[in-house]
Amino acid sequence: MGLFSGINISASGLRAQRVKQNIIATNLANAETTRTKDGGPYKRQSVVLKENPDEFDYRQVFGPKRMEGNTTHRHHMAIPKPDFPIITEKIGSGVQVDSIEEDKEPARLVYDPTHPDANAEGYVAMPNVNVVQEMTDMIAATRAYEANVTAMGATKGMLMKALEI
Repeated sequence: MGLFSGINISASGLRAQRVKQNIIATNLANAETTRTKDGGPYKRQSVVLKENPDEFDYRQVFGPKRMEGNTTHRHHMAIPKPDFPIITEKIGSGVQVDSIEEDKEPARLVYDPTHPDANAEGYVAMPNVNVVQEMTDMIAATRAYEANVTAMGATKGMLMKALEI
């Protein structure tokens, strides 16, 4: 783990939350779009995040180790003795955008026979965007962004303090 790993982890979170906010803004801007290039109503999009590949593994420092134990999850380890020292988890290294996916929910049908996109029965296929949910998601993404800025500031403060030593 390098000197600037904390800043890099926070920066990856900032990038991910920026993409989330952009997608949410696009969803909100198209909440009433009934005709896209494809001919149908706009389909809500969502961001799928994944953990960055680990940049640090204890085996890099200590070498490969063999041990016996039971696992139920990759981060859970049953240690044979309580005084047996071992690092059981890798150190994370932030997040990245895995994909941007279209929501599979069907379009909402709204009765409006005067709308130019109405079908023969007078129904209009409206986007599957819930404005209230999108605003809630935007608040959560904004708070996550702010938390990453705060974490980056704290890391910077610790690095500055370390330079004083």
